[in-house]
Amino acid sequence: VKLVESGGGLVQPGSFLRLSCAAFGFTFSSYDLFWYRQAPGKERELVATINSGPFGGTHYTDSVRGRFTVFRDNGKNTVDLEMKNLQPEDTAVYYCNAKGLGDDYWGQGTPVTISS
Repeated sequence: VKLVESGGGLVQPGSFLRLSCAAFGFTFSSYDLFWYRQAPGKERELVATINSGPFGGTHYTDSVRGRFTVFRDNGKNTVDLEMKNLQPEDTAVYYCNAKGLGDDYWGQGTPVTISS
């Protein structure tokens, strides 16, 4: 079982990034999926959720609502986080998480740095 994030990097304020998380070794479509982030010296924070099931309902923390969008592709076993108008306060390591069937899987994280 593995989750592998990619797409992080160093960008300027106002930029766009799309993070991707590829899942291996479990029944991806049955799991709720989450993106968390952890900024230096801060606790890990839930950023976005996309539920399992046919409608894949989404939820966002207030600070990113309207700027971030989460997508899942159950055929490709991927969950992406599209991030627009990035700001310095979005700087963090971003983690992909899958929960379901009593399991709780985490990726290794991908760093995102917003700086001019």
